[in-house]
Amino acid sequence: MGIRFDFNDGCRVLLPESEHPWKIQLSDLDTGNVLFETELKAGRINSSKRYYVRIRIEVWQQGESLFVHDYSALDREVMVQFPVGTLGDPMGWFPYAVKFQERHGCKLTCAMGEKLIDLFRGAYPDITFLTHEEIKPERYYATYSIGLFFDDKDFIYQSSDFRHVGLHRTAGYILSVDPAEVRPRIAIANDSRPIADPYVCIAVQSTTQAKYWNNPEGWRSVVAFLKESGYRVVCIDQKATHGSGLIWNHIPHGVEDETGEKPLSERVRYLKHAALFVGLSSGLSWLAWAAGTPVVMISGFTHPTNEFDTPYRVINYHACNSCWNDPRIRFDHHNFLWCPRHKDSPRQFECTRLITAEQVKAVIKKVPGFGLHGSC
Repeated sequence: MGIRFDFNDGCRVLLPESEHPWKIQLSDLDTGNVLFETELKAGRINSSKRYYVRIRIEVWQQGESLFVHDYSALDREVMVQFPVGTLGDPMGWFPYAVKFQERHGCKLTCAMGEKLIDLFRGAYPDITFLTHEEIKPERYYATYSIGLFFDDKDFIYQSSDFRHVGLHRTAGYILSVDPAEVRPRIAIANDSRPIADPYVCIAVQSTTQAKYWNNPEGWRSVVAFLKESGYRVVCIDQKATHGSGLIWNHIPHGVEDETGEKPLSERVRYLKHAALFVGLSSGLSWLAWAAGTPVVMISGFTHPTNEFDTPYRVINYHACNSCWNDPRIRFDHHNFLWCPRHKDSPRQFECTRLITAEQVKAVIKKVPGFGLHGSC
């Protein structure tokens, strides 16, 4: 009858020109709610929700039911697309796409950055990985976009605000799968140990100053402590120096510099054999988590529920904290010195400035096997 439909931007239905008006209804099979109903001679309708909803499409003409379709992704082509230019977010989101595939039995394609594809492809042979440039959108029965929707007050793209449920778990809510976190699998060609001696990896750089450990003596003291404990300290940041305007951050004195434009597989190789990783709320912490390395995470601008669970989280609740997870505050990606509550005051960046080196050292000591070099 010329009716066309898919689920690639919510539920979409195209009705051709007809002698008699069409009556169409979209309903949620899981709640029983009628989501939309109208009559029209011709045109296109689109559900308001773009995240996963199990929708029934029903079309009538002159009182007769002509077409009914209940969403089913079984054996159908489904795409989950992730943004490019970021490491930690898709690292945390990807396992929920795997859960979706397992739940629905679909033929899953994941669209993401090429560097991440290189890590996942060998570990997930039943999933098709493509860059966004390689996508042919017309082949898919359904498409879901995973991201951080800061201004989605009407909950069009997410069923729950990511600031309430956690950065990675938001993908579980968008795809309507169990939001419990799962570590992704990674496959690299060379996973040999890069350093014979016991070593620790650190990463000190980030994309905005609020994410940095802003205690001026912090990294110097912790690096000295790690070296005194018998470890070589290797910095695996992408950049040795990063900042904006008059504010620039340098990797700590005394570390072994493995910064630079290197493949993520090389970062994984270093992380996999490290005794532990000390970092921030940034992509390399998520990569360390995926590699199975104990992660000591220093962060104050995010709430602990924002990232993966680690028993080695370092946060000081005596200071201002968790502004990132406050839905009343809009994060400004373009302001490197973003500090929404205490900008240009003596309290600016106190969330991490008041995290002491002694607090971080105490958490490092809790990592099993720390100082027992035979276990490294």
